[in-house]
Amino acid sequence: MGDFQNIVKTRRSANKFVEGIEIPRAEVEDIFNVVKFGPSAFNLQHAHFLVVDDPELKERVYEAAFNQYKVKTASAVVAVLGDTLAYQNAPHIYEGLRKLGVISQDEFDETIDMITGMYEGNGPVFQREEAIRNASLAAMTFMLTAKDRGWDTCPMIGFVPDQLREVLSIPERYVPVMLITIGKEDTTSLRPRGYRKPVGEFVSFNRI
Repeated sequence: MGDFQNIVKTRRSANKFVEGIEIPRAEVEDIFNVVKFGPSAFNLQHAHFLVVDDPELKERVYEAAFNQYKVKTASAVVAVLGDTLAYQNAPHIYEGLRKLGVISQDEFDETIDMITGMYEGNGPVFQREEAIRNASLAAMTFMLTAKDRGWDTCPMIGFVPDQLREVLSIPERYVPVMLITIGKEDTTSLRPRGYRKPVGEFVSFNRI
């Protein structure tokens, strides 16, 4: 089994962490230096990660997350946000390619017009869906990279979005997609892995 397969198969959602373990910010930044290479539509990089490692602020996130124990014991909790207006950053993102001569001015203009037309033309619902879709891709990359670095994680949707938005002063353009707790899993009461469907139950070819 390759290393990647091992990471995927051994990564689990940690429901309890060993208390009192700090995760160095340099370690967190190292993880994100890998995450940034993950895919996003038109390379718009919709995801924004808000890392909460301040104890007092983490306590408030804990309250917004229905007092879930994993938040309290985690080394940090990461709010994964999706930028509904990510398409507005397209000129900045593509400017480097234009300056390097990889794309011409006409190609640059056409690309920006196409991206803007798609996102504005399809409206707020599409913009929100795109934010969630692309931030979710980045979140999975984060969790796999964290596991590769020896850290355990748990994705969470159990929180009050408006309360979280207030606690973390999240601007309106961002949609809270999920929380991810990170730390060292407490395995003293580890349960067996849950049922996984056989491939034939969730994979079809050509039609359902």
